[in-house]
Amino acid sequence: MHRVIQKLLLQQTLTTIYNKYDKKLIADLPRELFQGRIIVIHTAGEAKRAVDYLLRFPRLGIDTETRPNFRPGGMNPVALLQVSTPDTCFLFRLNIIGLTSDILRMLTSRDVLLIGLSLHDDWAQLRRRVDFKPGNFVDLQDYAKKIGIEDMGLQKLYANIFHKKISKGQQLTNWEADVLTEAQKGYAATDAWACLQLYDEITRMSRERDFILVKEQMAEE
Repeated sequence: MHRVIQKLLLQQTLTTIYNKYDKKLIADLPRELFQGRIIVIHTAGEAKRAVDYLLRFPRLGIDTETRPNFRPGGMNPVALLQVSTPDTCFLFRLNIIGLTSDILRMLTSRDVLLIGLSLHDDWAQLRRRVDFKPGNFVDLQDYAKKIGIEDMGLQKLYANIFHKKISKGQQLTNWEADVLTEAQKGYAATDAWACLQLYDEITRMSRERDFILVKEQMAEE
């Protein structure tokens, strides 16, 4: 009986996560938004200074944005590369400066860990601009499996781990606009920063095992 009580008390202190998270539950969650510095990069010189700064960090969150093409089979080149530290996110406007030698220096580096979601797709799209071999990286779609999560979308994954909502409202906006809106910048920075947060938390949870994995969460629960 004593062991049963101990087990129940332990379970009350553990975080509950789900192998699959019901999308219907996301709407009621509090919204997450990156609160750090956002720096937009428009020139090769700015890109060099940004990369020199970013390569001081052991790991970075990354993501990309592309202007939507609503024609069947059409695809535009990547317009924006977001790279985030815990408190600063740089937005590289690739539609203006392209993949400069310094940006490639960062993407091919073995000294920094690049963390993203569905990175194989991002690499394929970026390599349409300039062919390169990615350096040291982790794809969260593979990494989340370490703790039993099967849902791989960023919104569901973040809701599952942090119980907060990442809005996708800006996803289909024009990422090649002359000037990015504040909403676009916030959205883009949040996605890259969120990847870094997820990696750190999944690493901690995997190490400390302070969670319970529940199978097949349903909206009515």
